[in-house]
Amino acid sequence: MTTTAGTAPHASPSRRLQAWLYRRPRLQLVLLLALPLLALVVAYLGSLGLLLINAFWRYDPTTGGLDRTFSLANFLQIAGSAVYRTITLRTVGLAFLVTITCAAIGFPVAYYMARIASPRVRGLLVVTILLPLWASYLVKVFAWRAILQEQGVLNWLLRPLGLEGPGYGDVAVWLVFTYLWLPYMILPIQAGLERIPSSLLEASADLGGRTGMTFRRVILPLAFPAVVAGSIFTFSLTLGDYITPTLVSSTQFLGNVVQREVGVSGNLPLAAAVATIPIIVMLLYLFVARRLGAFEAL
Repeated sequence: MTTTAGTAPHASPSRRLQAWLYRRPRLQLVLLLALPLLALVVAYLGSLGLLLINAFWRYDPTTGGLDRTFSLANFLQIAGSAVYRTITLRTVGLAFLVTITCAAIGFPVAYYMARIASPRVRGLLVVTILLPLWASYLVKVFAWRAILQEQGVLNWLLRPLGLEGPGYGDVAVWLVFTYLWLPYMILPIQAGLERIPSSLLEASADLGGRTGMTFRRVILPLAFPAVVAGSIFTFSLTLGDYITPTLVSSTQFLGNVVQREVGVSGNLPLAAAVATIPIIVMLLYLFVARRLGAFEAL
């Protein structure tokens, strides 16, 4: 088909649609994110909603069925039990301890990577930190189980010095969690430190600030949101994990209680009620993290 001079060829429907969408960038964003958001709502928020609904039902041990009458019995049972309070405090305390330990170890490593190491050394360190994440979670925990056992490598190294390893227990859980989640702390801190302009450090030196003062007054305040951002990962991952405590300890944490009620007792409503505890704790933690600027550091 030929066209006369001065007239544009007829645009195809796809071209007209592209031109129409080009003039509406917000609609493009909505269409781009619609499918992932739908999957998130259905798969995650939907299952979380069903979990919370189950928490208001009751388990009948005589019939093994569920009484779907609305009830607060599960929450009252948890609130009135000293055992659940102790387990909650133990779990939250361990999550804080792991987070503080990861921050204490991860900050110097991240600082060296971001401000001191050459590009080649920095690349090698990034690969070294990321490499454990490629291994199976269970493989890493079983490796630590072999290290911490009575005849393990740790005791083999310490016995000539007259020392003994911690064996299995709470200390073992702390060590394994620190190892597992340390990369999630290092990488956000490194990213936060790299965003600090060198001109600020030079200005501090020009004004007479020594290394320690520059670190306390300039680097640490600017990097603190990144530390809080990394703590979101270490804290939340510790809070809900039950595999590591099961393999290297006999101590009960919230994740172990949920797993026991679902897999052993079959009391899904009580397990759902217990699962609301880490959800509430994490919501409070995220609120505090947001006030500290952690979301801007991600």
